[in-house]
Amino acid sequence: MIDLRIKVINLGVPMKLFGKIVVLSLMAVALLLWFASRWFDDYLAQPLVVNVDHQEIVVPSGMSYSRLAYRLSKQGFIEYPKLFIAYVRLTNQAAIHVGEYRLTASDNILTLLEKLQSGDVVYRNITIPEGYTAKQMLSRIQQSSFIQSTIDYEELPRIVSELGYGDYKNIEGLFFPDSYAYTRQQTDVEILRMMAKRLNKVLSEEWETRDKGLPYKTPYDALIMASIVEKETGVTYERREIAGVFVRRLDKGMRLQTDPTVIYGMGSRYQGKISRRDLRADTPYNTYTRSGLPPTPIALVGREAIAAALHPADGDSLYFVAKGDGSHQFSATLKEHNRAVVKYQLKRRADYRSHPAQ
Repeated sequence: MIDLRIKVINLGVPMKLFGKIVVLSLMAVALLLWFASRWFDDYLAQPLVVNVDHQEIVVPSGMSYSRLAYRLSKQGFIEYPKLFIAYVRLTNQAAIHVGEYRLTASDNILTLLEKLQSGDVVYRNITIPEGYTAKQMLSRIQQSSFIQSTIDYEELPRIVSELGYGDYKNIEGLFFPDSYAYTRQQTDVEILRMMAKRLNKVLSEEWETRDKGLPYKTPYDALIMASIVEKETGVTYERREIAGVFVRRLDKGMRLQTDPTVIYGMGSRYQGKISRRDLRADTPYNTYTRSGLPPTPIALVGREAIAAALHPADGDSLYFVAKGDGSHQFSATLKEHNRAVVKYQLKRRADYRSHPAQ
């Protein structure tokens, strides 16, 4: 019995020592984990390496976080791509949204992940001016290096038809000129669809508020008139007065006799000037040789021109002539008009211009 007690007592000392060692080891591991956690948090919060005010990255369809991490590392934005990947896997991050992202010096891995998961992509803007033709419109869209060109001009009627707006061989004027936001991944067709839908919406809204007794059978007729108004003047306050002249001429059975329609009908033959021969050359768009409205719009029109066509100004003027400063002289009689022509056209000022200065 004496020997047994001695053995138990002797074994008790190393057990206590072992316990202390275990406790100290656990404390050391916990401390190391704490330091690692702090270092990892600092890594996640460390600003990305952006050498200028901002830089863009493009995330294509199908890109994984792993591929993105190594691309960011190769481009110098982040260090330790494996830690980036480990964090994504440990936290079960949501899928990446495709698109172009803007990185700034204030961004870090956490804010980058927020952008990727919320789809905070870069939006750019393209502006299509009023008065453009459809061909000019498509050319401007396809000049952008950030928009994918997928169609030719001859395919535009198909795009309009797919939207359910009818079968138009000439799609002039069926797109709304404005500024449109788009992302790097979008195509020219997507921009065109936005423009066509916007035109349909605006035209429908304005048509509902039209004046009574107008010589238009359909909204399309109003769109044709609006395109003529758009091309005749760039002076906002004149649009309704210009429209009033044309509406009164239609009501009286007079020809519109407006140069922009003649120019449109000439197509590529127009080189900056209209001759008397051009005015006599009959085309579907020559409003000197044909009565009524031309068969289609002649340009893209904004809301103001549409509103002017549907709310023409009252008055008695039937003629107008460019004064040379961008505005026009309106006349009620041919005699008054001829005097205005002599004054403003035959004796043109040196700084004459048909549109207002920009």
